[in-house]
Amino acid sequence: MSRSGNGPIVLARYLALAWLGLTVYGSLHPFSGWRDSGVSPWAFLNTDWPRYWTLFDLLANVAVYVPLGFFFTLALRRLPGRYTAPILATLLGGAVSLGLETLQNWLPTRVPSNLDLACNTLGVLIGAIWAQIVGPRIFARLIAVEQRLIAPVPHAELGLTLLGLWLLVPLSPEILLFGAGDIRHLITVDPLLPFSVDSFAAVEAGVTACNALAVGLMLRYLCARRWTAYPTVAIFLLLGLAVRAVSAAVLVGPAEAMAWLTPGARQGLSVAGIALLLLLWLPNRLALWLAVPVLIAGSVLVNLAPANPYSAAALAAWRQGHFLNFNGLTRLVAALWPLLALPFLLLALGRPQGRAG
Repeated sequence: MSRSGNGPIVLARYLALAWLGLTVYGSLHPFSGWRDSGVSPWAFLNTDWPRYWTLFDLLANVAVYVPLGFFFTLALRRLPGRYTAPILATLLGGAVSLGLETLQNWLPTRVPSNLDLACNTLGVLIGAIWAQIVGPRIFARLIAVEQRLIAPVPHAELGLTLLGLWLLVPLSPEILLFGAGDIRHLITVDPLLPFSVDSFAAVEAGVTACNALAVGLMLRYLCARRWTAYPTVAIFLLLGLAVRAVSAAVLVGPAEAMAWLTPGARQGLSVAGIALLLLLWLPNRLALWLAVPVLIAGSVLVNLAPANPYSAAALAAWRQGHFLNFNGLTRLVAALWPLLALPFLLLALGRPQGRAG
């Protein structure tokens, strides 16, 4: 992060762009069946109160746009004028919602709604007000954390944003533990290896270990000092495991909360843990070099993995109702995360860096 104090602003801009991308994808998923309904794209603005709605829908439409207003406001804080940032953020967020609701006219699985537009804009406004109130304190704390924990390395804010997106990977209970990079469902490719207990456990262990190692080495690159890397990586990976357990319990069933902790997953976590004990002591730039082949290896392995019977059962159990679009979103992030992280690694390696421990 930049030691000039611009780091939090840059981070807020990355987070705003990331959340905007997630919002667009979630609003227009599954991006298929586009057709002209024959009505005005803006007819929904003048319709009566929707006949079918639930409190869950209203709260979800508000909640999804709160972070957008929050990040937009923080990203625009350097503009002149005390209230310029929240006002402009609210207008931008409302325009995003209007554009997405309008585009839903051409999707047979989506229904544009003036109520959704109102709830989305309310969410943006809440986020903007929240950022306006707590923004100065947040920036002060981020600068303090930056000075104390984050190394003065190129593109640190982008790295932190990618690590935040990585926490969406374990939210999909039907994929392998930390199984980022599986693009077979995007291009409709069948598993290359036949299923067997031994082969599946071996591949699962490799996928888990490689992805945990890649994330740990990325965190090492961002840590200012070697000794801070150990608790940071441990806490972050434990957070990923907690996300996995909670998502399985909520989306599949309480009895399935730890079903993902298979012998292969346990073996992969053990291998990653032992390797990280040794590798986190490396200089952060060398750790970044090692992260590149490890990330590639994990992506190759996950695309070789045999079909997992548990995946189909988990997907059938939770892919319904409000979670249909959420499933598409988390699967997309899981599939594309290595393709986003690899350019970051190469970009960071191609730039000189300041002093880091």
